[in-house]
Amino acid sequence: MKPHNDTLLRALLRQPTEYTPVWLMRQAGRYMAEYNATRKRAGSFLGLAKSPAFATEVTMQPIDRFPLDAAILFSDILTVPDAMGLGLYFAEGEGPKFERPVRTEADVARLTAPDPGAELRYVTDAVREIRRALAGRVPLIGFSGSPFTLACYMVEGGGSDDFRLIKTMMYARPDLLHAILRVNAKAVADYLNAQIEAGAQAVMIFDTWGGALADGAYQAFSLAYMRQVVAQLKRERDGERVPSIVFTKGGGLWLEGIADTGCDAVGVDWTVNLGRARAQIGNRCALQGNLDPMALFAPADVIRSQAAQVLDAFGPPRNADGTWAGHVFNLGHGISQFTPPENVAILVDAVHSHSRTLRT
Repeated sequence: MKPHNDTLLRALLRQPTEYTPVWLMRQAGRYMAEYNATRKRAGSFLGLAKSPAFATEVTMQPIDRFPLDAAILFSDILTVPDAMGLGLYFAEGEGPKFERPVRTEADVARLTAPDPGAELRYVTDAVREIRRALAGRVPLIGFSGSPFTLACYMVEGGGSDDFRLIKTMMYARPDLLHAILRVNAKAVADYLNAQIEAGAQAVMIFDTWGGALADGAYQAFSLAYMRQVVAQLKRERDGERVPSIVFTKGGGLWLEGIADTGCDAVGVDWTVNLGRARAQIGNRCALQGNLDPMALFAPADVIRSQAAQVLDAFGPPRNADGTWAGHVFNLGHGISQFTPPENVAILVDAVHSHSRTLRT
């Protein structure tokens, strides 16, 4: 069943829209006092993410507060390697860590793609519960980390500044890294399809660390496996198309390759000029992006001006041949936890109002 406001879905599928839809990466997060209160009640981040009730509560908070055009499942990209038995935990002030990183042939041989209906059931339960809570207001986006981004955490054992361990594996033992990525590609495709079956109306692949790769390595170790994932995705559910978005942070050099994965939309970070990206990609895909998240710390008039610049850079909603070019407004990466919430309201209003003027 289509949501009452299906503007996001239409934009992703390059169909006519009355305005440019907007949602924000990490829109349910620490910049909101209500999120922090819920997280405190949950006791920990994992307590929040692994409870369908809490995940639903925080997913709905930005939807209840701002006129956003989509909800995104509240979860974490590391749920998949956690379900592989790597022992995810969060060290205070250090971010996510794995008790059992994947570094040897024996470690790789033990890896299997988890069953989303078993080890990740709490996620699909959350999707169902969020859909009920949304009651058709806006679409729900499901997501996963990309195979390469998940591999970064799995091999490094957590976050990294230089990706020394995974890049050492990539150059010294590419066979091992490819073996990890094959498992991850199956796991990500299974996971996203389970979210679609549970009710996700669009899905996004977050390739957060693909931009750390050299040209050539990106195509072999990140892009190729995202292409595998996209090829396996369910394209519709209950007669409705389920669009897919692929986003590589730092991927501006490879936009045409990303568009050729078969996805419906390419996400871009704030280093990319949307007009040039649109010219490169042509009629293959919609675009999503790409305001610098730090612009949300500026005064209200600057926020409005920056939003207009992004929309103007993309240009008119129709192509020269009269077809529609889809654009979903977003930040170039996740919203900062220090962002004043009132500035989000200013941004959403600015996007909605200015984009309408581009359609007159």
